[in-house]
Formats: sequence, C-alpha cells, structure tokens
Amino acid sequence: MDIKTFGELINWTRDLHSHLASCLSHCATKNEEERARALLDYLAAHESEMERIVNEFGRQGNPRALETRVFDYLSHHPIKTHRTCDEPYARLDFQGICREVFDFHDQIIELYKAMADRAEIPEARELFQALLTMERNESMRLARQVGRMEDL
Repeated sequence: MDIKTFGELINWTRDLHSHLASCLSHCATKNEEERARALLDYLAAHESEMERIVNEFGRQGNPRALETRVFDYLSHHPIKTHRTCDEPYARLDFQGICREVFDFHDQIIELYKAMADRAEIPEARELFQALLTMERNESMRLARQVGRMEDL
C-alpha cells in the first residue's frame, strides 16, 4: 500500500489489526494446545476491537490532521507481521503466540510515537498522541488479561 497521508496510515494500521484478528481466529481452530486455542480466540476478539477503535480515530479525526502528508517513515521502518496467514499461530505454543502479538503491538506503538514526534501541525500531533496512548493502554490491558490466562 502506498501511504501518503496520516489518514491512510491510520486506515493501514486498522487493516493490520483486522488481518491479525482474522489470522488468529483462523489459527485458533488449528492449534493442538488447548490453552493456545483459548488465547488465540481471546486475541482475535481483542484485535477485532482494536480494529473498531482505530477505525473511529480515522472516522472522527480532525480532517486537517488526516490529510497531513506522511514522509517516508514506512519505507525505512516497515512493520513486520504475517501479512499472509499461512497458519503461523497454529504451530506456536502459548508463549510463542504472546511474543508474536506483543511484538506486533510494540511495532505499532513505535510507529505512532514516531508519527507524533514528527507531526508538524498540532492537530496531527494530538491525533497520533491519542492513538499512541490508546495503543499503550490496550497493550497493558492485553498483558494483564494474558497474564491471568497464563495463571490458570
């Protein structure tokens, strides 16, 4: 995808959450470990919710901020994810799934932080700061929930 504006970047991250949700859900039926299947189901639901939240940022964002041009950040720092779901999560155990998903969220956090730092207009900086705060809070909530699942 050729991303030219902050609005397109937000849509792209929304699509990443959507794709991850679909992949996790698909792999949940294929993983042999019961705890891993439960984790994948939970994570798929969480990623679907993240897709919805990010979509609202794009829908309700300041038009001036959304139309702000993105400079070549993604060409230098692409987000690494399983863009084609060749069932990678079906072969991972509970800890492996956690590592992959938290790494994905860490990359999104770094992207939002970089965009907030680079934004030249206040509206764009505020938008990406809000996205960054939301992603950090959701990652912490996810870590707590996964920690509880691991304790069971």
